[in-house]
Amino acid sequence: MAKSLLLISRQSPWSGPAAREALDIVLAGGAFDLPIGLLFLDDGVLQLAAGQNAKALQQKDLSANLQALPMFGVEELFYCADSASARGLDKLSLDEAQPLAAEHITALIDRYDQVITL
Repeated sequence: MAKSLLLISRQSPWSGPAAREALDIVLAGGAFDLPIGLLFLDDGVLQLAAGQNAKALQQKDLSANLQALPMFGVEELFYCADSASARGLDKLSLDEAQPLAAEHITALIDRYDQVITL
């Protein structure tokens, strides 16, 4: 049986390549039926902010990749509710993501065989 993987995305969508790389890893894992989960933590929750304008920053929009996650079998999507609240996010672009209180993150990590943080 394949080992399960949790990817923790901690970078904002426009601070460098880490956010895109995290999504690429998760999409690839999902395409190969790897049991995979994705947690948006710290500035990573900014990837879920609704109404982002990637063109204004001359960047490629990540929203299509986010919306494709369930189509690739990635259904274990979480975000730290405390991180979202601290950044004033009340409307998220990914309805499938489940809020998770900071004190429950350790239990989530323990559910997976391997963890990658970007």
